[in-house]
Amino acid sequence: MEFMHIFKKIEIWVLYLVVIIFFFVMICYGGLVRNQILAPAPRYPILSGVSLFLAEIPYNLKQWWRSSLDFVAAEQRFQNVSWFQGKPLEEEVYLLLSRYDGNIERSVVELIDLRSLEVQKTWLPDISQINGLVDTSRPEFRNLEKSTNTKRNRIFHPFLTKDGGLIYHTHNYSPLVKIDKNSELIWQNQEDRFHHSIEQDHEGNIWVPSYIYPYHMNKKYVGSDFGNYADDAITKVSADGEILFQKSVSELFIENKMKHLLFMVKGPGARDHHIDDAFKIDPIHLNDIQPVLTDGTYWKRGDVFLSLRHQSMVILYRPSTNKIIWKGVGEHTAAQHDVDILDDHRIVIFNNNVQVFFDGVQVDGKNEVVIYDFKNDSYSKYFDQFLEEYDVRTISEGRSQILDNGDLFIEEQNYGRLLFFNKDTSLQWQYVNRADNGSIYLLNWSRVLYKPKDIKKIREIIKTGDAG
Repeated sequence: MEFMHIFKKIEIWVLYLVVIIFFFVMICYGGLVRNQILAPAPRYPILSGVSLFLAEIPYNLKQWWRSSLDFVAAEQRFQNVSWFQGKPLEEEVYLLLSRYDGNIERSVVELIDLRSLEVQKTWLPDISQINGLVDTSRPEFRNLEKSTNTKRNRIFHPFLTKDGGLIYHTHNYSPLVKIDKNSELIWQNQEDRFHHSIEQDHEGNIWVPSYIYPYHMNKKYVGSDFGNYADDAITKVSADGEILFQKSVSELFIENKMKHLLFMVKGPGARDHHIDDAFKIDPIHLNDIQPVLTDGTYWKRGDVFLSLRHQSMVILYRPSTNKIIWKGVGEHTAAQHDVDILDDHRIVIFNNNVQVFFDGVQVDGKNEVVIYDFKNDSYSKYFDQFLEEYDVRTISEGRSQILDNGDLFIEEQNYGRLLFFNKDTSLQWQYVNRADNGSIYLLNWSRVLYKPKDIKKIREIIKTGDAG
């Protein structure tokens, strides 16, 4: 009671003064944090350093609590399936499987012979050693070790090189890395943060999306501070890890009279009925670059197909002229991932078929494997009823691959499942990435390898004793 009596005697002007001082201190504190992050040489290094340390306490506590549980599938489906279920193939076909291994709590890459369903080789790079070579003073990589350490690393869409190594990045947008057959580091490109697909062109170069910083975009559109904007780029990298070509997709849109798609004002929100005029940090979200390997009636060697998730758009881009030759937008490209060239006049799109409804983001029924025919300007669906029967519905990521003989491979990434259908639509096998603890963990974009050049490469790896 005595304490309350003393409290009541505090003059109101004192309370106001305390509030004013508090806000003044917070403004100064915010300025010190900003100075530490953005200034090449902070004006008050000790004060700003302490301020940044205090500001990062909540984030660091969150990272400390985060673990391999972040890579457990959000919905635990397929209760009766673990590892492979079904029959091996008779033909010589391999699976380059990238997955989070819940048993050892880290990401692994395995080469599996689909004739026996047995692992022939495993890659386990030293993530800490590789991260330790990154310049973490740059804002792009400041939190690299916290966000993509060994337990939090997803080796993403690895590409198998002819010497038995892998080229990959991590899902948390890391440098591009090459390791050798023994998982030792060969090179690492730190010029950008690389993400999503990794594909090879006819010259042996690698095409991979990246985020450019400093931005190529005019600062009047996106500002200049790191984190303002996702400046997605089409990037071509040599076999030695050097960037040979790079183009900002946002710049490409502006130069092809599509700027309105980057900075459009959208309609009123469903709940608050106010105009949604918030600046879009990630209007493109490039998730696949597919190089064109041969000339044809509808494209030329050196062109690239691009999958732009947040535009629900697939485009054919010609770097030699900086022109968009074709674009596909509509019900068959709804937050899609993965575009492949099927033959000289058809492409394949893995359509996530994702919509934003009143209850949030969700798949509208099931995923779809869509074929677009340039010859007659038509879309068709491949194995559609079987994707419905097996309830394929990954919201994000996901991949499809139609083999030359008509077989279909699906990665249902969000739920840790692979499916392999024969050309007669029967299911040959399915795989679920379940650990010994019973939980299903995420997949990290796998590939089926069956082309003659791939078989030759793998046989040589096995022959020289590099497998195992």
